[in-house]
Amino acid sequence: MITMQDIIEEGHPTLRQAAEAVEFPLTDELKETALAMHEFLVNSQNAEIAEKYGLRAGVGLAAPQINLPKQIFAVHIMSYDEEGNEAEPLLSEILFNPKIISHSVQEVALRDGEGCLSVNREVPGLVPRPRRIRLRYQDIEGKEHELRLRDYEAIVVQHELDHLKGIMFYDHINQQQPWYEKPGLELL
Repeated sequence: MITMQDIIEEGHPTLRQAAEAVEFPLTDELKETALAMHEFLVNSQNAEIAEKYGLRAGVGLAAPQINLPKQIFAVHIMSYDEEGNEAEPLLSEILFNPKIISHSVQEVALRDGEGCLSVNREVPGLVPRPRRIRLRYQDIEGKEHELRLRDYEAIVVQHELDHLKGIMFYDHINQQQPWYEKPGLELL
């Protein structure tokens, strides 16, 4: 089981290097690690389990964040009903060798900025990203898939993809004016 102790923090060199492509078929060890990454996200969003193991809630985790420089990330994004109860997963997947094959010109950013399991501090500022993306990736068996994502799900996936390129979310923040809303930027 992956816990917060397994997640490396900003400043660690692995977070700034490009991850290597994954070859298929996967080794049993790599398969188990990928499944554990996804399990961490599910557990981190369960209040009881998160408290028991001291987990910070996360919706995405990239392999470089556990000091594994491979092109793998897991996402687990839930939808919620009107009362705020979990309804169903909007996107819950482990992605191998993901690549954006197209994206919109229009950009969006999260109104309150982004956070990261590898960054244990508040980093104020808007992180502009394409509103819509088309993504190609392989699943745990090596089968190719394409996804079309928009808004929050697209932001999460782009954040995790950045980890595979050695990019941190705050690299996208305007350093002189962190909350600058460039023309056409929509806030979510």
